Amino acid sequence: MILAIDIGNTNIVIGCIEGEEVRFVERVSTNLSKTELEYVVEFRTLFDLYRISLEDISGSIISSVVPPLNNIVKAALQKLFHKAPLVVGPGVKTGLNILMDNPGQLGSDLVVNAVAGLHYYGAPIIMIDMGTATTISVVDDRKNYIGGMILPGVKVSLESLVNRTSQLPRISLDAPRKVIGKNTIECMKSGIVMGQAACLDGMIERIFDELGYEAPVVATGGLSGSIVPYCKRKIIYDNELTLKGLGIIYHKNMEEPRG
Repeated sequence: MILAIDIGNTNIVIGCIEGEEVRFVERVSTNLSKTELEYVVEFRTLFDLYRISLEDISGSIISSVVPPLNNIVKAALQKLFHKAPLVVGPGVKTGLNILMDNPGQLGSDLVVNAVAGLHYYGAPIIMIDMGTATTISVVDDRKNYIGGMILPGVKVSLESLVNRTSQLPRISLDAPRKVIGKNTIECMKSGIVMGQAACLDGMIERIFDELGYEAPVVATGGLSGSIVPYCKRKIIYDNELTLKGLGIIYHKNMEEPRG
């Protein structure tokens, strides 16, 4: 069993993977002020919650878009397992052919999602990750990662709306009863939830037009579950996509060289 960790700007996604089965998926807040010992305690608490022994963990892997946390989390895992984790980055085998102007600038989370998308859903494939930012990645019918888009995230959009207006309240991300709202809160919910869903539908349509063919669409990320059900396009919701990709990359790099 391996421990997989995806460090995002808002949340850290943590899961244990046994074979191809994800035993659990949990999210904790990304906190730059925490020490390695505090992260050790956080990880141990999760193991206790799911009744997983430290001896059951054979290795660990990290992907991160928050460089200041990398060494802290690495040190925490080293303290827990007495073994350095694998960190997704330059020199790590992914098997992904990236056709970008500067492949090294592609976020490790996008690489991991693409690896998982190819493995579980085949090519072509479009992957949506809804976190602090909403990212869309495109792999063509030749299994090449050809690019994507970065959009303001759902909560970023909502916080900007509330912070820059004097009379709009903070709201939850519950769906409105109708698209046409009858009060301020219902209007805001429609704009955020239905507006984001319509945005995804429109982007997918434009991607299909540019590719010249359609492709399966998979969504992951903490906020996808609130938006994807209201899209008109068929989108597969896979909450475990990133962790699955980390598992694939870990095993790809830990395989013994063949004679």
